[in-house]
Amino acid sequence: MAAVIAVVLLLGVAAYACAGGTDYGAGFWDLTAGGAERGRRPRWLIDHAMAPVWEVNNVWLVFVLVIMWTGFPVLFQTVFSAMWLPLALAVVGLVLRGAGFALRKPLRRIAGRRLYGAVFALSSLLTPFFLGAAVGGIASGRAVPGTEASAHAWANPTSVLFGLIAIVATAFLGAVFLTADAARFGAPDLVGYFRRRALLSVVALAVLAAIMLTVTRSDAPHVWHGLTHGVGLGLVVLAGVCSLATGWLLLRRSGAWSRLTAVGVVAAAVLAWGAAQRPYLIPTSLTVAEGAGAPSSLRWVGLVTLVAVVVVCPAVAFLYWLDTHGELEPLSGADLQEADGKVTDLRTPDLRNPGPKETEGQRTEPGRGEPENPAP
Repeated sequence: MAAVIAVVLLLGVAAYACAGGTDYGAGFWDLTAGGAERGRRPRWLIDHAMAPVWEVNNVWLVFVLVIMWTGFPVLFQTVFSAMWLPLALAVVGLVLRGAGFALRKPLRRIAGRRLYGAVFALSSLLTPFFLGAAVGGIASGRAVPGTEASAHAWANPTSVLFGLIAIVATAFLGAVFLTADAARFGAPDLVGYFRRRALLSVVALAVLAAIMLTVTRSDAPHVWHGLTHGVGLGLVVLAGVCSLATGWLLLRRSGAWSRLTAVGVVAAAVLAWGAAQRPYLIPTSLTVAEGAGAPSSLRWVGLVTLVAVVVVCPAVAFLYWLDTHGELEPLSGADLQEADGKVTDLRTPDLRNPGPKETEGQRTEPGRGEPENPAP
């Protein structure tokens, strides 16, 4: 049962890396979009692409924390004792990011929008870095049980590299999804804009992955061995194949299925890390069996997971489908004017839903409100 719950924990981490990572990546491109005039259209697309579902992605983070706390209390205590500072900074960034995104759009004053926009964008950069640094501390075996809080646990070559990989992976996901959203919203200039950034991101991710294999050989030898042998190697190869497929799909005019292959890149990378650590939760000091909670707790965690799979996962999947098919937030005429930098009139009709067509019997003469042939 402990091994099953460990797999569930890893799948939860992969789900958060893919779903939450897409939103963090959008924040990265918000940060690098440029000044108010140059970055107006990319930020307009980011706002509309993220708004419907950005809150729901944190469900996966809560799920991961609950599984760690109840299923593997020793792991939870060790990680949060040894690396409380980067995790606290990640949480602060998470809160500030949500506040910045929610508050910048309704503000009319440009100074306020810039302030909250900067908070949102910077937090989107810092949060994945510190989460990745914490994962690097686990992978390198520095956060062993009984370790006191120390910068050594998370400020090391593996942690820094994992943090950078987390940033680039989220930027890659964000760019791929925004490319598809730009096509859906009818913005061909932004399709090319984000396509170029997605291709650059996948190249940068491949370079960092190669550097990671070099660094972990000496700094995290157990993980390096797992990534270069067996199941871990197979998942690394799968991530590479998905990267090539994503690049090829992005170069095609339609770009169909690029989002799926991009998710495959990140998911395969996370699963490769988990497979490389077997049979350890923390190499090479805490095995899955040693870190597991009481058998009764594990059974309840398994039952709750089963309920979540049956009830929650289909609902979340349906929500993502609605979002990616443009069913949640259609663009209005005001939105299109805002994207073009024009003055918004709140009475502007929805350009995608102009209303029912006027029938022959409903036509009116200029300046009059009655039909030409009123009924007797």
